[in-house]
Amino acid sequence: MVWHTATRTGPGAERAGSVAEMRQAMTRWRAVRLRPVRPAGWWFDGLLLAGLVALTTALAADHLFGLDRAVADWSDAHRPAAAYWAALILNYLGQGGPLTLTAVGLGVLLAVRLRSARPLLPPVAGFILINLVVGGLKVTTARPAPSASGKEPFLAPEQTLPLFQHELALQFTRSYPSGHVVNTIIWWGVIVLLLARLLETYGRTLPPRLAVAARVVPPLVVFATTMYLGWHWLTDSIAGLLLGLLLDRVLHRVPWDDVPLPRRIDQDRRRRTSERAN
Repeated sequence: MVWHTATRTGPGAERAGSVAEMRQAMTRWRAVRLRPVRPAGWWFDGLLLAGLVALTTALAADHLFGLDRAVADWSDAHRPAAAYWAALILNYLGQGGPLTLTAVGLGVLLAVRLRSARPLLPPVAGFILINLVVGGLKVTTARPAPSASGKEPFLAPEQTLPLFQHELALQFTRSYPSGHVVNTIIWWGVIVLLLARLLETYGRTLPPRLAVAARVVPPLVVFATTMYLGWHWLTDSIAGLLLGLLLDRVLHRVPWDDVPLPRRIDQDRRRRTSERAN
């Protein structure tokens, strides 16, 4: 579809152009359609959300603590030095700082090649979602990590399990949900999205199997290693998995190529418009 706007000359031309551009942007917003995700439909999103709510409700009612304690105790009893260091290294697949920088770096490189700020939108949106949603839940649920009994604030083992311990300092109650798992799912999804687009600009494609592996293997590794290292409870990681998948689907539903941007920061718009018209 090609968008047409009237042009004027004379004293009111600049104002008329601004109004026309605003109307054009509003029209484009109305024409934006969400991108499909797999599994298709909203039923899977509802299932993920229901699972997260059910899990949080169960923990708030002091259920599942025995399972969490059993997994944490087993990990403590089966953590030789070699396995500890291997898990620690593998856990870097979910470190938010390096992943954020990688995603932003790919976005900047692609933005330069396309002469558009559009590739920066996914990493910015991912950063906002992680900090607002995950950060908000951590503050609200106020749950200590398993390690809180072995180091400051040196809680009794049974006191490390419950939610809503707002009487403790914030730095000791940010275990639920696992930010490591959420980071891994969201950032690897954004990295794959940007890398595939960047390769397209060089006339190449990202192998589908590599894309799937990059989105599946790191979350599974981080899911296991955060529990094994005693950084999170099993239910923390399950909650992170449910929330991460839900937020990832939100990000991948956004039609980034169709989000209206001012022409001065989106020089690639003319090419996309021409491609759609053809």
